[in-house]
Amino acid sequence: MLPNASSALLDPAKLQKYLLSLEHPVARFNARFFATLGFSGERWAEFEAAIRAQHFSQDAQLVETGQYGQAYQIRAILTGPSGKAAVVVSAWFVRAGESSPRFVTAYPGESK
Repeated sequence: MLPNASSALLDPAKLQKYLLSLEHPVARFNARFFATLGFSGERWAEFEAAIRAQHFSQDAQLVETGQYGQAYQIRAILTGPSGKAAVVVSAWFVRAGESSPRFVTAYPGESK
């Protein structure tokens, strides 16, 4: 499990203006994917709630440990408001000296 998932930090601006923004020059491709699940910048709170409910109950994989902290990934099914579901990878980082994981990004994951 993601360590201290109950205190995980997800920046609303990162969700609304980056990950779920169809206008963002980099993230718009992921935003299109998440839109097929029913998520949008206007519905960022639903995305946050879905990640917390559906990803935090799954195993987290430690992918890197360094002087700045530890990076984790969770690969799990994410079901959106549209009722559609897909494998999604969420990335998290726990800074050295801190205990709360911070949301980095999420993206489509290929089925295993």
